[in-house]
Amino acid sequence: MRAIRTRIVAALVLRSAIAALLFAMLLAGCHRGTRADAPLTVVTLNLWHDKQDWPHRQDLIVAGLQAQSPDVILLQEVLQDAGLPNQAATLAERLGYRYRFFSVDPPDRARRYGNAILTRAEPLATHEIKLAPLDDYRNAGHVLADIGGRRISIYVTHLHHTAEGGAIRARQVEDLLAFVAATRGDAPVLIGGDFNTRADAPELKPLADAFVDAYATAHPGEDVDAPERSTLNTHAGHAPLRIDHVFFPRDAFRIDDARIILDRADANGAWPSDHYGVRVRLLPR
Repeated sequence: MRAIRTRIVAALVLRSAIAALLFAMLLAGCHRGTRADAPLTVVTLNLWHDKQDWPHRQDLIVAGLQAQSPDVILLQEVLQDAGLPNQAATLAERLGYRYRFFSVDPPDRARRYGNAILTRAEPLATHEIKLAPLDDYRNAGHVLADIGGRRISIYVTHLHHTAEGGAIRARQVEDLLAFVAATRGDAPVLIGGDFNTRADAPELKPLADAFVDAYATAHPGEDVDAPERSTLNTHAGHAPLRIDHVFFPRDAFRIDDARIILDRADANGAWPSDHYGVRVRLLPR
C-alpha cells in the first residue's frame, strides 16, 4: 500500500512539474512576443530652467509625465545651481528613472546648464559633445540604453535660438550628425530636442534627409506647422512655432502616434513650461 501511495505522489509531483514548466514556457513566449511588438514612447520637453514657480511647475511636469509613462524623456534647459538641485536629477528621482546630464559648463561649477536624457534602466554607455561655435554654449548628449530588450542609441540637443541664426544651426547639425555617426554603433537611433526651427528648415535638411520627423509622419496630409501645432507656449508670449522635434530612422521604426502634451494650464493658470512637450510612440519594424 505504501508503495502505491509513493508512486501516486511521485506521479502528482511529476505532473505538477510538467504543468509548471509548460506554464513558464507559455509566459516566456507571451513575454517575448509582447516585447517584440511593444511600442517605444519618447517625450521631449524644454523645462524653461527655473523660471516662474519651478516647484509648482515641477509638480505639473511630473504629473504629466507620469500620465504618459514614456520609455525615454529628453530634456532641454536643465539647470542646477547653488540652492537648486539638478532639475533632471530631481525629475528622475520622482519618476523612478535614471538620468544623464550634459553641459558645456565645468563639472565643478555650481551653476550648470544643459540637456538630459532619462531612461528607466541604467545607461550602457554615454557620450557628449560641444557644438560649434563654442561661444554659443550648445551641446549634444548620447545614451545607449536597453529598452524592452533592444539597444537604442538616444540623442538630445538644443540648437542656436535666433531666427537669423540658420547658418549657426547648420554647423551644429553637421557636428551633431558626425557625433551620431561616431557613437551610435549598430543600434537604431532616436534624436530629439529643441531645434529652435521648423523641421523642414533648410539648416535641418541633412538631418531630415537621414531621419524622419516623427510628428509630421504621424499626421500625413496635415499642416503640421499651423499655429495650433506650435510647441512654443503662445500664452508665455511666444510666436506660434513647432520647434521641438523627435527624429527616427525609417528602417528601424514605424510611427504609431505623435502628439503635443503638457499644453494646458492648471486651475490657477500656471503652465508646466514655456514650451509644450512632444510625445512620440514608435513601433519596431
